[in-house]
Amino acid sequence: MLLTEYRPFKVNKRLVEQSIKENSSLMVSGVIQRANAENQNGRIYPEGVLKREVQQYIDGPVKEKRALGELDHPESSVINLQNVSHNITEVWWDGDAVMANVEVLPTPAGNILKALFGSGITIGISSRGMGSVEENLQEQTVTVQDDFELLCFDFVSTPSTQGAFLSPKGLNEGKIQTPKYKYTNVNNIIRDIVCDNTGVCKC
Repeated sequence: MLLTEYRPFKVNKRLVEQSIKENSSLMVSGVIQRANAENQNGRIYPEGVLKREVQQYIDGPVKEKRALGELDHPESSVINLQNVSHNITEVWWDGDAVMANVEVLPTPAGNILKALFGSGITIGISSRGMGSVEENLQEQTVTVQDDFELLCFDFVSTPSTQGAFLSPKGLNEGKIQTPKYKYTNVNNIIRDIVCDNTGVCKC
């Protein structure tokens, strides 16, 4: 099953405008994922699973300068190079939060992303991965299982992870409230349609 999670990013409009004017790269930084915390999709990523996958992501795509992501989640687990908007250049842990520096690329999708940031639009970042989940009906939570494989991080309009707004590198901006939406992606809508009130799904 394709698993996607969202965190909002925050940037400084002045730095975006300067980057557009000078035709230079825009670097943003912030929280991209969080362990052991329920996100807006109702999912919890156990620390052990997330630490393993983040380390593999650092040792592979980040180190090899191919930690690419897209503008919006596709319906596929494959990164489409035509839609690439950014590259993650550095990833580290800060407590239970996964942090990253992200370079917005001068691609068509990257230019759209930069323009959205420049217009003051709040953009989130969302993980994309494959794996299974286990639902706990009593606690109304869904825990990502050990077979989870982290694929990439995409910029999206509605994040599921609290505090996933990015700021231009070197700036410490104020806190932004994450909007709460019932439906953060198509999967939630489908689950509400095919599952009854007790959480039992017919698919």
